[in-house]
Amino acid sequence: MSVTRTPACFYRSLAIGAPEPLRALPVKLERMIHFIPPHIAKITDKLPAIIPTADVILGNLEDAIPEDAKEAARNGFIKMAQNNTFGDTGLWTRINSLNSPWALDDIIEIVTKVGDKLDVIMLPKVEGPWDYPEL
Repeated sequence: MSVTRTPACFYRSLAIGAPEPLRALPVKLERMIHFIPPHIAKITDKLPAIIPTADVILGNLEDAIPEDAKEAARNGFIKMAQNNTFGDTGLWTRINSLNSPWALDDIIEIVTKVGDKLDVIMLPKVEGPWDYPEL
């Protein structure tokens, strides 16, 4: 037997004691993620104009950053987080691989210096479940 759900009763609970169905999305959609190389001042200087146009600003510390610029990128991310107001725009970072020499410093320095502004720490690309067996 099927139950017809008319528009008038669409938001009623389906069972006694069940919560009402959601009327709004439970999370904010992130449709536009703007990846920033935080070690390039020419780009980070434009952040005040970029922030209102994106749902997320992501400071990339991983594969797009050359090895000799990894620490500069981390410091640039911290500086851009400290020097800008993000409002409704999310602030994310994608850290270096957990088995790299930079990952632990990425986490410790970023969280201690700008963790209150940070919304997401994105783990880097993985090859398979064996890369993070503890998760």
